[in-house]
Amino acid sequence: MKIYNTLTRKKEEFVPIKEGKVGIYSCGPTVYNYFHIGNARPFIMFDTLRRYLEYRGYEVTFVQNFTDIDDKMINKANEEGITVAELADRFIKEYYIDANALGIKQASVAPLATHHIKEIIEIIQALIEKGLAYEVNGDVYYSVSKFKDYGKLSGQTIENLREGARNEPGEVKRDTVDFALWKAKKEGEPSWESPWGEGRPGWHIECSAMSSKYLGDEFDIHCGGQDLIFPHHENEIAQSEGASGKKFVHYWMHNGFININNEKMSKSLNNFFTVRDISKEYDLQAIRFFMLSSQYRNPINFSRELIEQATTALARIKNARLTIERIVETGEQIEANSDFATKLEGFKQAFCDAMDDDLNTADALGVMFELVRETNTYFSTNNGIEDAKAALQLFDELMGVLGLETKSEQSAPKEVLDLMEKRQEARANKNYKESDLIRDELSKLGYVVEDTASGPILKKI
Repeated sequence: MKIYNTLTRKKEEFVPIKEGKVGIYSCGPTVYNYFHIGNARPFIMFDTLRRYLEYRGYEVTFVQNFTDIDDKMINKANEEGITVAELADRFIKEYYIDANALGIKQASVAPLATHHIKEIIEIIQALIEKGLAYEVNGDVYYSVSKFKDYGKLSGQTIENLREGARNEPGEVKRDTVDFALWKAKKEGEPSWESPWGEGRPGWHIECSAMSSKYLGDEFDIHCGGQDLIFPHHENEIAQSEGASGKKFVHYWMHNGFININNEKMSKSLNNFFTVRDISKEYDLQAIRFFMLSSQYRNPINFSRELIEQATTALARIKNARLTIERIVETGEQIEANSDFATKLEGFKQAFCDAMDDDLNTADALGVMFELVRETNTYFSTNNGIEDAKAALQLFDELMGVLGLETKSEQSAPKEVLDLMEKRQEARANKNYKESDLIRDELSKLGYVVEDTASGPILKKI
């Protein structure tokens, strides 16, 4: 497998540090609200990365954190008259509701920043001892100019960063580009004891502490959105490598931005959507399909028209699978076709080739539609159970890698199911006129019936 490494700006052969094992750290949400459609993209794409690596036989430790203390959380909690911990608890639960609907597996470890104050303090102390950090009035800052490799991920230079940089109110930094590791206690904020007095951690240090605890000082893959390259991930490198003296991460993966109707998503443009908002209109599996329809590094444009297209495309795959499932249930027990089996193996290889090329889910979905065409054609004239079982297994296997549900639910109102039963009786009695009338009634109710060699299939229009 080849991965585009943001650090080296090229595709590289993926070679894990430990044979057969992969450690991944993916930046999770700040839990002060429902997560938005822009957050959903990295959650979906890097969940798919994890699924694919597991499919290829790796033992994956997937760590995705929750940032449960920062300025936004403090402000929101104060507005609502609750504690920051209560706010975090509420929106962590809400995160899992939406994430589950998007087909996102729960992380191997889902650490909270506030549960790792001890580890955060230990890293800060190590940085101070090495001369890479300093304390001023209870605040602790990282001395950016002391870390010679600063800017290697983002391409930023310290000189350019100094232009226009300034200290925020209350900050007493030696250099305007230095960033906070620890913030002294302020009125109305949660705080913890530290060697520098009561306070709370800065944002960047949290991920250095949590990743090193669960994956070690050096691990395989760190991923997130492009907006995190600078300053967040750049600062993580400075903190982690400064404290440990080891190479922090071997492969950095970043997904492209999402535009809404060809415009940047922002609250000021009134085009800011949470996943919870979208779930009121669309099946979130269609949202996942939409995200996978573009290679993760490319920008992607979100619009209702494109989501409706994704809904239709996903239904096409489900319907193809349903046809095959019917044959498994009602087909003929005949010898499997070796030529068909060879074709199925070819689709599997093509799918893996696409995923091995820097997680190219767009091409992988293209293979799925080739598989749909092949099986639709093949099973229009073949009714073998063994062939159908092999095709069904491949559908479920590959769609499982993509985190997409394959089963097409045939749940329908009792009225519709009763009409289906009457139509079957009419056809059994060769009363085709009545059968056609019932078909028309079903159409008015929003359903269409397709008669196949393995029996009728009911579909929602």
